[in-house]
Amino acid sequence: MTDFIWNLGSFIVALGILVTIHEYGHFWVARKNGVKVERFSVGFGKTLWQTTDKHGTEFVVALIPLGGYVKMLDERVDHVPQEDKDKAFNNKSVYQRIAIIAAGPFANFAFAIFAFYLMFLIGVPSVKPVIGDIEQASIAAKANLPVNSQIVAVAGRETLDWQDVNLSLVAEIGSDSIEIKSKASDRVKADTYVLATQDWQFAPEKTSALASLGITPYRPHVSTELTVVAQDSPAAKAGLAVGDMLIAINGESVNNNWYDFSKKIALYPNQQVQLTINRQGREQQIDVLLGARKRGGEPIGYLGVSPKSAPWPEQYKIHIRYGPIDALGESVSRTWDLVVLSFDMIGKLFTGDVSVKNLSGPIAIAQGAGNSAGYGVVYFLGFLALISINLGIINLLPLPVLDGGHLLYYLIELLTGKPVPEKVQQAGFKFGAIALLGLMSIALFNDLSRL
Repeated sequence: MTDFIWNLGSFIVALGILVTIHEYGHFWVARKNGVKVERFSVGFGKTLWQTTDKHGTEFVVALIPLGGYVKMLDERVDHVPQEDKDKAFNNKSVYQRIAIIAAGPFANFAFAIFAFYLMFLIGVPSVKPVIGDIEQASIAAKANLPVNSQIVAVAGRETLDWQDVNLSLVAEIGSDSIEIKSKASDRVKADTYVLATQDWQFAPEKTSALASLGITPYRPHVSTELTVVAQDSPAAKAGLAVGDMLIAINGESVNNNWYDFSKKIALYPNQQVQLTINRQGREQQIDVLLGARKRGGEPIGYLGVSPKSAPWPEQYKIHIRYGPIDALGESVSRTWDLVVLSFDMIGKLFTGDVSVKNLSGPIAIAQGAGNSAGYGVVYFLGFLALISINLGIINLLPLPVLDGGHLLYYLIELLTGKPVPEKVQQAGFKFGAIALLGLMSIALFNDLSRL
């Protein structure tokens, strides 16, 4: 319940910020172009707070925090007095209307740059992308990618940490080969390796890009000594305690290796297993009825414990931080890369290179908001930037109910010299609403499937 409240609160804060930024883009450009704005609303439904400024604009915070809107004076919607006709949105030039509509998504992109800028000024603690292991017969193994080497570039993109590596790999979905540069700790120059990815079976909803290529990141040794036993978990109900050392499961030794243990536990969802533990120097057996959680849509065994981990070696740690000038360049570059990647992923949805199972909805966003906020302000800023970019891109899709659909109509008007007929616009709005509802339904279904 605590996690739910934290995720929900973080989601409301994140969405409130991003919706306000988006709608303020429309509002500010509309005002600059002489359009009268009647209402600026963050949220829908019942009004929780309201005020009116000297221009007669109502500012509203509403109950349902799933969007917002800017209501402008428009003869197509309401009767407009003769003295206010020059302030109506529909009476502005095509270029002015395009600017007003495009301002929302572009405000989201501008905010992403700002959020990344703050993130890079503060600094991001991370770890170097050092390869810990390579799975036998995998794509990485066939390319002879070496263990204990640091990945410094993927497909020509510099990689400072694992996030950079993952984003660069995802961008190469559908490619026949991926060039990776890695450098051993005792080498000055990086070596180049080419991964043959014609038959790359990557299902992002089930596994990571790294795992699908056979790459396991380096991690400090994680023992099977318990440091956390979750309340009301299968482990707590069976009597496991902090300090217990897990030795075996159903008689199979786990070699004091947490990853070995977790792989074995995953095989027994909702089943009873016998754990051999060492408690204060004495071995004993404990029977545990495991729970189940889903991973990639499949149930896996759940115990509800956390292990003791060795600290990260100092030479593996990095702190990604830039000065005021460099941080601006990096934030613009990061925003541009993510915009390009997002559009690329949309294209790959249509070509089939990426499955619609990868679409995420409000539940996934809420979980992401809660997780990032829990890690600290730097990570929450990065999350806000990412979601802001996605919000801007979604609104640029050429669906008539979105900003992109309106822009499409205005571009047609610009080319033909006359507005798109009202009947055509209305039909487009109906089609767009159905298409958007369909996408939202798929995303929500995916969210529920992953819970």
